[in-house]
Amino acid sequence: VGTKLKLAFEMNMHHTVGADLVNHCVNDIAVQGAAPMFFMDYLAVGKLEQRIAEKVIEGLADACKHNGCALIGGETAEMPGFYPDGEYDLAGFIVGVVEREKIVTGKTVEPGDIILGLPSTGLHTNGYSLARKLLFDVAKYEPETYVNEVKGKVGNELMHTHRSYWAIIKKLLTAECVSAMAHITGGGITENLPRVLPRGVAAVIEFGSWPVLPIFTHMQTLGNVPHDEMMRTFNMGLGMLLVVPSKKFKKAESVLDRAGEKHYAVGRIVKGERKVTYS
Repeated sequence: VGTKLKLAFEMNMHHTVGADLVNHCVNDIAVQGAAPMFFMDYLAVGKLEQRIAEKVIEGLADACKHNGCALIGGETAEMPGFYPDGEYDLAGFIVGVVEREKIVTGKTVEPGDIILGLPSTGLHTNGYSLARKLLFDVAKYEPETYVNEVKGKVGNELMHTHRSYWAIIKKLLTAECVSAMAHITGGGITENLPRVLPRGVAAVIEFGSWPVLPIFTHMQTLGNVPHDEMMRTFNMGLGMLLVVPSKKFKKAESVLDRAGEKHYAVGRIVKGERKVTYS
């Protein structure tokens, strides 16, 4: 979950970080077409505080249930002196299953394919070191500070749960209308999308084709952060990208519409060498 935990400690908010972890892992395997089966967690503490541990594990268990996978165990390591009081670290391990011939590899991606973006709930679990620097060091906000630009308290905006895309991905896989998917995590669109592109193709993403969440715009203004760094650090409001063959675009749109899933046509595949350019 990374440095989002620092904020959880500060706000004494421990019930959401379990879901952050599970959903992040679920999305990471869903992009290859895998259904989540088993999850294991690792919780490391200096001194085990039962109330906090219960909240964390409750969050993990609820998210596993929501994603249809089993929390089959894990490790709770108590290491006195290693972590400050009230702090902990959290990591997870997931196993999923997919038929070999149905693994989504991106090998059929070709120029002319359309890139669809699915909205994120916020930062998800990436970019928190820079976010904390901009919001707490530069702007001198507290987690409880209400900020007009984001229409909410800073802490709440940063703690929105990382969303799971498994429910909608499952529908798209059944309809056989995606040729590649990218979970937009650390590295943003700039570094995550090229991983799923085969040789000979590149992606063009059009700025302005989706609504960038106010928290990102505000952070960029606070730190005068260059646009390419924003795109390489944050998801910018898109947590999942789908590459759809142009002849299956209508089908993909109808699956998304029927599910009530917001989506944006954010770019296209062109000839090139596995990189993202912005227009």
